[in-house]
Amino acid sequence: MAPTGTPYVGTRTPRVEDPRLLTGTGTYVDDVVRPGMLHACFVRSPVARARIISIDADEARQLDGVQAVFVAADLNPAVHEQWYTLNGRDDPDTPRPPLAEGEVRFVGDPVAMVVATDRYVAEDAAELVVVDYEPLTPVVDYATALDSAEAVHPEHPGNLVGRLGGRPMADLDPVFDRAPHVVSQTVYQQSYGPIPMETRGIVAEWGAAEREMTIWAATQSPHEVRSFCARLLGTAEHRVRVVMRDTGGGFGQKVLPQREDMCVMLAAARLPAALKWIEDRQEHLLAAGQARHEHGEARMAFDDDGRILAATLDHVQDAGAYPTPSPVQSGIAVGMLFPGPYRIPEGTFSSRFVFSNASGRVAYRGPWQYESMAREVLLDTSSRQLGLDPVELRRRNMLSRDELPTANFNGMPYDHISPRETFEQALEMLGYEDFRSEQERAREQGRYLGVGTCTYVEPTAGATPFHATEGATIRIEPSGKVNVYVAGGACGNSLETTVVQLTADALGVAIEDVSTVQGDTAVTPYGAGTGGSRSGSMTAGAIAQTAGGLRERILAIAAHRLQVPVEDVEFVRGRARSKGSAGDGPELTLAQIADLAYYQVQALPPGTPAGLEASGRYHTPHLMIWANATHLCTCEVDLVTGEVKLLRYIVSEDCGPMINPSVVEGQIYGGTVQGIGGALYEEMAYDEDGNPVTTTFMDYLLPTATEVPFIEVGHVETPSPGPGGFKGVGEGGAIGSAPAVVNAVADALAPLGVEISRLPLTPSAIVELVTLAEQRGAVE
Repeated sequence: MAPTGTPYVGTRTPRVEDPRLLTGTGTYVDDVVRPGMLHACFVRSPVARARIISIDADEARQLDGVQAVFVAADLNPAVHEQWYTLNGRDDPDTPRPPLAEGEVRFVGDPVAMVVATDRYVAEDAAELVVVDYEPLTPVVDYATALDSAEAVHPEHPGNLVGRLGGRPMADLDPVFDRAPHVVSQTVYQQSYGPIPMETRGIVAEWGAAEREMTIWAATQSPHEVRSFCARLLGTAEHRVRVVMRDTGGGFGQKVLPQREDMCVMLAAARLPAALKWIEDRQEHLLAAGQARHEHGEARMAFDDDGRILAATLDHVQDAGAYPTPSPVQSGIAVGMLFPGPYRIPEGTFSSRFVFSNASGRVAYRGPWQYESMAREVLLDTSSRQLGLDPVELRRRNMLSRDELPTANFNGMPYDHISPRETFEQALEMLGYEDFRSEQERAREQGRYLGVGTCTYVEPTAGATPFHATEGATIRIEPSGKVNVYVAGGACGNSLETTVVQLTADALGVAIEDVSTVQGDTAVTPYGAGTGGSRSGSMTAGAIAQTAGGLRERILAIAAHRLQVPVEDVEFVRGRARSKGSAGDGPELTLAQIADLAYYQVQALPPGTPAGLEASGRYHTPHLMIWANATHLCTCEVDLVTGEVKLLRYIVSEDCGPMINPSVVEGQIYGGTVQGIGGALYEEMAYDEDGNPVTTTFMDYLLPTATEVPFIEVGHVETPSPGPGGFKGVGEGGAIGSAPAVVNAVADALAPLGVEISRLPLTPSAIVELVTLAEQRGAVE
């Protein structure tokens, strides 16, 4: 509990959501039960690509408890409109049929939906649906898809979803031709996904009499689900209500409705009771979407002093069969951010997005992360080729705070960041020179230690139309208790605690008197929800806009009652008194002020409106608010087993002033662990026929507490130009961790002349690299 007058923002206030979450009393979608509720199960394609000849559901329909079996001919024609607010109505998009029609395009593609009285009956009935397939040649390898004679979608010949880029690559040829040193490297990053604790889920209930839809969803953006459903059904938005309670992780995957959600919405409008679908883990690994599957050739030209003269990235990304949303729009950030926090006078990029017969690409915590992977791995490779320490190479090229504002070679303006400062702090926390000495001694003993870093800039709270505004409503009840309503979309990012802290400080009330209502579109103001690391900054702006006028009203009422000028009123922790009273004069509690505002209107100052509630909306004027960080890790690699043991892991983060340091560090920890998984363990792998071979946690490996070292966090504070100086912090951990781990492994194996080009760095992959080095005679 903060003492009187002490702000709550900036303190490690206990999370208000923890009591229910830690005692198992949270409310997730699967906890929702409605009268007569029905359950859905999907019939999914067992092959990567085939023509659908026929679907026989007669036997399934006859099973006791089955209420309906829907196929494409039932649901697809009912679609009124389907487009995401993020993209806009006229933005070119990719095909997205609710159920597979004509062809199936990946293993797990939903072909039919069975509705029954419970999930068990629905699953049994799904096995009775007979689908006759005519196999077709799948496009399994996205890297060769552009040259394939087969088309995932006939309307996209050559499997090109789209492309974008900067100036022509040929423009840079003279620079590279004249440069004393040119280094290029192609890095292939594997497919892996968000893997939230809670899989996807939705309950939809149609009120036939009211012609209204109520949806309970595992989502990061309840208002977007509402808008999308209204468009899908061709109804008014006010006839759709979306409720989001607790959500066990989102990481970008749960921002937008996917095809199964569409099916449930469409079917619910035809059913006499609510319809629930909860994805099981195998379905999730099959069909919830993949990310990170991409490669690129990165090139850098250097002068003799190791200073970067130019850089290019030729990037190709796997979109899968049904990406959500359009990868072209979201993928532009890969090339735009490729320069990172470095002085690079000239450069360009090219990105191509390619269909394949795999599950569709989805957003995942820093969807542009490949830019850091390509750049930082290339920098380490360059340092070895130039004969420089990788830290020294970065020092010669990295931006520091005093060089800002500036812009990268793509024209992205940088300001209010501190790359060099976080870099140096991380090195100091490690004791870099001491580690290099330890590494040298270890190598003499036949042990292979390595150190790797990644420094990046992270866009947060951008001014794109969907993300540019956020609203808040604050209502002080007659009891003096405070409720603050925001759109919500909290998925483990502690948005409840953040909102309570911000509101308590903005109003000057006790934090225990503040509660928040989130995730219900019937009562909360419109907002984009959680995504793009925007919640802290944008919510702070909305609360400041709303609370400012409300606090002025509180002070005016108190001054009138105390018979003192407004400027002489002190209002702290929900109590108003004259500044000169020294604590022994008359005072008013917030409850007494609320009583005046609601029940004694005649006693209010002239012109003061009755009641104590207000709504406000914040619109960011900033193109982008930037955060930045440096990740650094050390490891030991066993050449015999291929095991990578992480020894120390350090993050130096600049997210501006911290609303709650515990929340900030929790976000860093979670993202870092996900990046470690991407570097060493996780992969959504397919065989040569497009069959997924990692559909359980026996095969899809996740890092656990035994594989992850204690994560040490340092903070550098550079306030942003946004509200409170706050920045986002949600995505950075997952951006910087994988490249740092890859560089640490590469550094450990540097004496063998190993160059890393493919991920993940599993034990078998490392043993193969060592074996190749032995064949070259690099290992004694």
